[in-house]
Amino acid sequence: MKIRLLIANAYVGGGTARTISSTASALAQRGHDVEVVSVLRRREKLTFPMDPRVRVIPLVDEWSHKQGLEPSGGFKGELRDRWREVAAPRRSIIGHRRDGRTEEWSVYTDLELLRFVLSVRDGVLVGTRPAINLVIAKFARPGVVRVAQDHMNLGSYRPPLRRSIARWYPRLDAVVTLTERDAHEYDALLKGSTRVLAIPNGVPDLGGHRATLDSKVVITAGRLAKQKGYDRLLPVWARVAAQRPDWRLEIYGAGPVEDALKEQLEALNLQGSAKLKGRTSELFERMAESSLYVMTSRKEGLPMVLLEAMGVGLPVISYDCPTGPRDIITDGVDGYVVPNGDKKALEARMLELMDDKDKRVRMAEAARQKAENFEVAKLAERWEGLFRELSDAKRLNNGSASRPRLEQARKGAALLRQKLGQR
Repeated sequence: MKIRLLIANAYVGGGTARTISSTASALAQRGHDVEVVSVLRRREKLTFPMDPRVRVIPLVDEWSHKQGLEPSGGFKGELRDRWREVAAPRRSIIGHRRDGRTEEWSVYTDLELLRFVLSVRDGVLVGTRPAINLVIAKFARPGVVRVAQDHMNLGSYRPPLRRSIARWYPRLDAVVTLTERDAHEYDALLKGSTRVLAIPNGVPDLGGHRATLDSKVVITAGRLAKQKGYDRLLPVWARVAAQRPDWRLEIYGAGPVEDALKEQLEALNLQGSAKLKGRTSELFERMAESSLYVMTSRKEGLPMVLLEAMGVGLPVISYDCPTGPRDIITDGVDGYVVPNGDKKALEARMLELMDDKDKRVRMAEAARQKAENFEVAKLAERWEGLFRELSDAKRLNNGSASRPRLEQARKGAALLRQKLGQR
């Protein structure tokens, strides 16, 4: 089966890139012809390992362009360079403005994305965020199996984006969420107009790493962005560190709020007990050297890093943010879910597990067992079953709506030309 996974940026270190890498690899290992198509490329190499059978295709290769590695010369090369000069500075037209990732898109991105979507004539095309899913819904050929995957949750989107989802997602063949709770919300919004189901993200191979739970280290990891709520964690840690000065907190990741977090660390006088450790390619090793994982996100989809920590054998504590933690953690069994933003409750649970190794060990064993339910190979089998079912239904339907959809695509291309001419 031909399967194409369309992602905003496959080269970054976020959770979506990580799960797409592991899912694509698992599907390739099951014998499928898999491509990961990245709207943007701004780095030389992928952050996460990919099965060599998976082809990774960037649509707008900014890294190669800056390095002077793109094919040059000739009429086509000159035409491409001139078009880039005109289109790249102009903000995207087809990318939904309420999807923050489209701030990185341009009219140049639009045309490459539209060109790719229109070029797909068979197999399965999976989008991985609202802006991409909307482009697929509007412009992909109806003979293609069109699937929207949501790596966040419907409740986190603003009304204009939700209205667009309600209008255009019925054209898709399926919408896949990370949790059953989110699937119910999508089903209510779409009113049964397309199939909605939940398939969680899969835990990748953890390399056999297991935590011994002996070290006095609390760990957390993710992009240093407001969503992840590290600014909510540090004040709690200040109270915890004052009571348990022999423990330390390690925060792995990089991102836009890094400088603000450094200032907060200094203001709270935490330089000796809490460290911003930056990016790491050895996160599972660092988890195995820790004894407790903490998450204070403001919102999530289904946080992969929480599952990975459990797979390594760490008890976990998380704020009850929407969505994910409560869908993963069985409170009091393999970790704790505390009321969202309740600093005293978070502090109490952290101190409890820091002081009780026996409880950490019991919860860690339960956490490992829980993570086994999310093994990527098992979930790849569910994806495969869905794709086969949708493909069979597509063949029966025989693409009867192809002409209207192609006309819609032509109108989209004409709109791009018109808008560009007006600027």
